[in-house]
Amino acid sequence: MPGQPRRPGSGPALSCCTGRVDSSPAAPRPSAQHDHGGPGAADGEVARYWRHAAVPGVDLLRARYLTHRYARHAHEGYTVALITGGVEEFRYGGRLLRAGPGDVALLNPEVVHTGQAGVPEGWSYRVLYPAVPVVQDVAVDLGAGRGTPYFPTTVVHHPRSARLVRAAHLAAEHGDPLASSSLLHAALAGLLREHARPGCQPGRSPASRPAVRLAADLLHERVTDPPSLDELARVTGLSPFALMRAFRAETGLPPHAYLNQLRVRLARRLLDSGVPPADAAATAGFADQAHLTRHFKRMLGVPPGAYQRARGARGAQ
Repeated sequence: MPGQPRRPGSGPALSCCTGRVDSSPAAPRPSAQHDHGGPGAADGEVARYWRHAAVPGVDLLRARYLTHRYARHAHEGYTVALITGGVEEFRYGGRLLRAGPGDVALLNPEVVHTGQAGVPEGWSYRVLYPAVPVVQDVAVDLGAGRGTPYFPTTVVHHPRSARLVRAAHLAAEHGDPLASSSLLHAALAGLLREHARPGCQPGRSPASRPAVRLAADLLHERVTDPPSLDELARVTGLSPFALMRAFRAETGLPPHAYLNQLRVRLARRLLDSGVPPADAAATAGFADQAHLTRHFKRMLGVPPGAYQRARGARGAQ
């Protein structure tokens, strides 16, 4: 989901033919998908991260993880994850949740979460990452008003929803453009009908804390030359401790982690445009490529080079 995180206080879900998807193994399109394993990955870990070939604004991940741990982070769009094996454990909305085989995890935009294995054998899953406008358009087609739908229940065990997500993901990996786009729309429509509510997610609004909004705006403006905590405190009129506490309460992250997320998202946009990982690291404010790789993989699940190759970014080797 490219672009910088939404600033606190800023604005910001059709029935379709379903067709049949052959779920037997097929050779992936070389320009769209690459397995990531090898150096730096635990034995048995593999991940593919690519963009939907027929629907702009949708990314996909297929992975099996054993020891990989996601850092606290948020996505600009939705996360729809079908667990196909093992158990994933993650913190989300202040709770520790577990999802096992057949469960579908439905994460709302910009909600901070983690992710790690919940059992020794790890977990495997298929994930759809639709951008907010993609989901909004489907919701409008279903008769909902304009707005950002939200999922009040994060982990659902609903066989029909699991089948819809699996079919959409397989079609995106192996199917033709008509089947893959149709099945994606059918999956999103089914999920919205069964599990979503209209409007914005309830809870604290970052707009209620002008100091936090001011601090976040300054971090957006100075991604590569960030202010110190003391400078942020002076600008907002809070003590450093009070600012850190308020910032984390409103955004889910302390200021330094929020900045790292901004840098990863900037690096991601650069990678998508074909900038080599080393140059993307420098431009986004990381010390070096290894520094970018560490943070990038902890947020997206794959290293930047593999991410760029799998998405077929121009200039990728």
